[in-house]
Amino acid sequence: MERKCRVAEFFESVEGSAKKLIELDNVTVSVSGRVVLENISFALKEGMFLGVIGPNGAGKTTLLRTILGIVPPQSGKIKVLGMRPEELKHELHHIGYVPQHVSFDPFFPISVFDVVMMGRTCCVGTFRFPTRKDREAVKESIRIVGLAGFEKRPIGELSGGEQKRAFLARALCLETRILLLDEPTSGLDIPAQMQFMELLGELKNRMRLSIMFVSHDVNILARYADEILCINRTMHVHGKPQEVLGSDRLAEAYRCEFEFFLGQTSPTNLCSGVLSSYSQEESKGKSFPGKKNETFF
Repeated sequence: MERKCRVAEFFESVEGSAKKLIELDNVTVSVSGRVVLENISFALKEGMFLGVIGPNGAGKTTLLRTILGIVPPQSGKIKVLGMRPEELKHELHHIGYVPQHVSFDPFFPISVFDVVMMGRTCCVGTFRFPTRKDREAVKESIRIVGLAGFEKRPIGELSGGEQKRAFLARALCLETRILLLDEPTSGLDIPAQMQFMELLGELKNRMRLSIMFVSHDVNILARYADEILCINRTMHVHGKPQEVLGSDRLAEAYRCEFEFFLGQTSPTNLCSGVLSSYSQEESKGKSFPGKKNETFF
């Protein structure tokens, strides 16, 4: 008897255009006896680009790992596509995940095609060979991230930006509905960051993705995110980019980090400066500060 897809059932049963694909209700997470996240509540709606910011050690990566079911919550409720994370099992292929660090031997002769095929593992199955459908899905993922013609290239020979695209393709080569990204633009120069973000925006619209994007770069998220969530163990502020950047709660979340790096500079003034630059550039229809019309990939 064929197993019915619970994700398909979820989308059929939930009425309205703003389906909540991820829901957290007063979630608290402890790691090694230390509370890392406390009373976190928010929802990722269908088609939303949600940016997650916060200082180092704020619990941003732990948040993604908790949503994926890797780290269990101490208390509270989590629903992902209508299920608890531990219930996803065969439905995990609907969630693409790009971790902050991907460790690999740059001299190991593995091709871009094989790296992306790893994302199809749950579809291929154990001790089975990829089917024609699997191979076509991999080729299409490579194509849509702009790496057509790179299939046979060793992953270690690619530039940093090209490698990021390959790992993004790996996360997209399934029936991906949700994309979780942990600092995906870290280590890239500004032109590469902006091209990656433009690509992400195109894929979001084309594939109807719902995205959670963890980043330290407030400027990038102010330009691309529908909403921004700021955490530092607890949730300090959540709303539209203009609302978040103009909030005193953002300064509170970053206070220690700002004071360390900026001396006497007021964090509230800094946030207001970022918001002012964002608003001015948007009103003029210009690129966001730092964006250059250069080709990196």
